[in-house]
This record gives sequence, C-alpha cells and structure tokens, in this order.
Amino acid sequence: MTQSSMPREEAYTALMRGVKELDISEPNVPSDLVLIGDQAFPLAMNARGQVLMAASFYGRGRVVVLGHEGYLTAFPALVENALTWLTDSSCDSTTVGVHQSCKAVADNLSYSSLKPKVGGFCEGLGVYVTDAYCVGPEVNELVGFLKAGGGLLMAGQAWSWAEEHPKQNTLLGFPGNKVSSVAGIYFSEHLGELGTLPVPPQIPSSWLTVAIGKDFKDDLEFLLEGVTEFDMQGGAICSEVLVHGPLAFPIGTTQDGRAFLAGAYYGQGRVIVVSHEGYLGREQMSPFMLNAVRWLDEGRNGLVGVLPHLGHAHTLLSKSGLPCEKSGFRKELSVYVCTSYSDAQADEIQDFVAEGGGLLIGGHAWYWAQSNPGQNAMTGYAGNHILNKMGLSLLGNTLGAGCYKAPVPGQTCSEGFHFRHLLHRFACHVTQGETLTDLEEAGLKKLGGDCANYLHMQAHDCASYTSVVTMLTDVLKETGIPQVCHSCPVISPKDHLLLSVGAEVYKVCQDPDALLPYLIKDQPMMPALSNSRVRINCNTAG
Repeated sequence: MTQSSMPREEAYTALMRGVKELDISEPNVPSDLVLIGDQAFPLAMNARGQVLMAASFYGRGRVVVLGHEGYLTAFPALVENALTWLTDSSCDSTTVGVHQSCKAVADNLSYSSLKPKVGGFCEGLGVYVTDAYCVGPEVNELVGFLKAGGGLLMAGQAWSWAEEHPKQNTLLGFPGNKVSSVAGIYFSEHLGELGTLPVPPQIPSSWLTVAIGKDFKDDLEFLLEGVTEFDMQGGAICSEVLVHGPLAFPIGTTQDGRAFLAGAYYGQGRVIVVSHEGYLGREQMSPFMLNAVRWLDEGRNGLVGVLPHLGHAHTLLSKSGLPCEKSGFRKELSVYVCTSYSDAQADEIQDFVAEGGGLLIGGHAWYWAQSNPGQNAMTGYAGNHILNKMGLSLLGNTLGAGCYKAPVPGQTCSEGFHFRHLLHRFACHVTQGETLTDLEEAGLKKLGGDCANYLHMQAHDCASYTSVVTMLTDVLKETGIPQVCHSCPVISPKDHLLLSVGAEVYKVCQDPDALLPYLIKDQPMMPALSNSRVRINCNTAG
C-alpha cells in the first residue's frame, strides 16, 4: 500500500497495535523531535508536548524515528510493529538489514517471519535498521532507498552531539537529520522529558507543540549582513507572507509585523520567499539577495539557475560573480530562482529542496485573489502548492509601500511577530493565566486574521495543522467567544481574536456540534437554514 491509500491514522493504529503505554525513563534520555511538512506525524508525545517518536512517508517509502537508540530494545512490540509496517511499503523484499550497532534487534527477530541480515546498508533490502550516528557516509543511498519504496527505522538522540558541537547547527549537522529530515522529522538538541506515556487511540496532539522549532538568530545575522533596511517603494506591490511552519521565520516585515520576506528550512534544504518578483532584481535589494543566495547555497558554490524571464535577477546575481545562468528547473542546480505563478513542477521542486537544494521564489497572490473572488488563496493559488508544505504561504492582501528597517537578530523576528510564537503565548495566557507583553497584546488582532488564513489551508492530514486546530478548539472551549450586543461591544484585542477564529474553527474542527455551545451560549430552538439571504440595515458611522 502507498501513503495515499493508507492514511496516517491507519498507519498510527498499525504502529501502536498492542502498545498500551511507553515507559520513557533513564538511562535512555531522548531528543525532542521537530516535525514539519504534511507527511510526518507523532507516535509518542509527553505531557510537555514533546514528540519522542514519529513516523513519516517520503516518495514511495516510509520511515520510523525513535528519539533514543535504547528504544530499539526497550520496546520490542513497537519495533516489531514498525518493521512490519515498514516492510508493507511498495518494496518487494522482506529482508531487514540491521546495522552492526543495532544487532540486538536482529536477535529479537529470530522468531519472526522477517529475515534479519546484520551488516551495513546494501542492495536488495526491504527495510534498514540503524542508529542515527553512523548514516553520514550513506546519506544519498538511504534517501534514494526511501524514495524508491524502502523502509527505514532509525533511532538516536542529538542532544549529546549538540553539546560536543556547540557551534554547529544541529538541524543540519547531526548525521541522522541528513536522512530523516527529507521526510520532515528532525532530531533537536533539546532533551525530552521522561515519564510514563499513555498511548491514545488516535495520533497524539497537543497545543504545546505549537512552538517555534529553532532559534533563527544565526540565520538572520548571515542574511542581514550589510542590510539596514528594505526599500519596498515603487510600483511593485507586495502580498503578505504568512509564516506558519515550525522551521519558518520572517525576515522583513512592515511596522505592524506583516511579512513581505521570509525563509524556512525544509528537509536538508532551504527556501526564501519575496512577495513580489520585481524585488529579485532590484539594485537596492542587491546586498540581501546576494546573502540570500549564499545562504541557500550552503557553501557549495554551486550553479544558480534563474528562470529566463527574470532577466534583472540574473543580471544582478551575475554581476556579483556567482555561477549563474538562465535556466528552467533542473535537479543538478544548487539554487533555483523562480516565480510563484506556476505549480507545474511543484513536487519536483519540493523534493529538490528536501534533498538539499535552495529555492528563491518571488511573486504575489493579490492579483490572483482579485481575479478569483470568493476562492481560497491558501489552497487555490499556484505558489502555495509549493510553499504551504514548507511553512510559508502567500496571502491575497496587499502591503503598503515603504522603507522598512531590517530586524535585529534575536529580538524582532522570533519574539515579536512569529505566528507560532504569538499563538503559543496566547494559549498560555488563556489556559495558564500567563501575562502577555504590550507587544504581544498589540499583535492579537493581527493574530486572529493569521489564524483564520491558516485554517483556510485545510491541511487535515498534516500533524502541525491538526495541533493548531486542537489548540484553538481548546482555547474556545476555555473562553467561549464574546456574546456581542449593544451593551457588550467588542473592545479588547483578545475578543477581536476570538471572534475572528470562532467561525473558522467551527468549520474545520473534528466535532463542530460539540463546539457550538461554546460559540453561541443561548441557542434558540429554531430551525436551521442554509444559503438564505439576510437583509441587514445598519449605520456604520464611527
């Protein structure tokens, strides 16, 4: 069965069959796993919302990741379920290759129908079992194995590696991440909290997972070297970028926090979106554009391909001495520069980035939105078919022209206007009584619109999306929404936010009938009508 014929809930049921609880205890201290994209989903989640085990799909293959190598022997039933599920992909072989470091797994399979073979990775395997530390020399082979339909079981933790390599980026440098990240699973440097975890009947979800997955200070310092402001004046009108992924971050924003420039990690690669293609070749943007291409290239000094009709961008990059040519998309490029107006090669471009390529994409969605009234830009606009999975989306509104100051790395970006940061802080405010800062309070009204746009993505198969829906549903059940009337007008930013998201959450949550009493306190006993026209006569002065 392929991933399209076996939804994540079915996969979760198969993987956790017969497992009632998981004793996560010393000495096996796991890494917290970061999940991105719409394929990865958690298998085990602790009370802090940390993911300690996860699974995903890539190409025709499947992968299961455990947050510590000790779990390969600590949970034999789970491991056997995992190997059975991994074998059941499109690969014909039932031979299970087991790396020497994981020999105990082969010993446990001696009474199984699976055929273990201890040794290194080789041709002819159906599944390969390895720790996360020794995969470095075989990254390309393992990614190709996955893509072709193989199954991979990998276990390890990255926090000790991060302590030994304090100046390196764990998401990129840790050996296991060079393989598992293509399927949207990263080992992080954060220790997982120990405890006995119940195994729920459905894929675990928690509002606590709605948090930024990385500190982007180093990335911003690289991208903004020599950049003090962004001159976004002139006739090129930008759209807003919604920055919603755990590994996505705003780079340039208006004064009220609306992004026109943003970046993200995706698999082994990176992406930057500029919300109008005209700025890709503007001389005033030259310092940033050169930094951006070098950041995307990751030191390879590889070939930069520029979509042929982006002549100004090609001229700007060529003058800098970068190896650059006008080109359509090709897999051998290091960085691809294109517009967001076509999704003809969306899958290939996503794989290109996931496997280490860089993508610089420019374009706006406001013209599409004006030309397609009543349609959903999050799901209908071509560029979002590429970008949504990467944690970035182009919205249908426009941004005002102006000169905007570049953010101060470590301050303005992740702590101020990041969708996930503010959403997490708001949930803490509602459910735990934490006090919001003045900046956070001021951002709540915008957050309501961001939440509504995010929910329009309708990515119900995505674990990250499901976590946000669950969180907003819990918040609405905790607070309800303001019952607005003449004597009870909406004044506070919090009430604006709740009103913005109430109806949208109702449309996408799993059980809308259970949510309805929290949205409408006193429901009249009247028949329900749909598609009816209502005449409203009001005075909107003031």
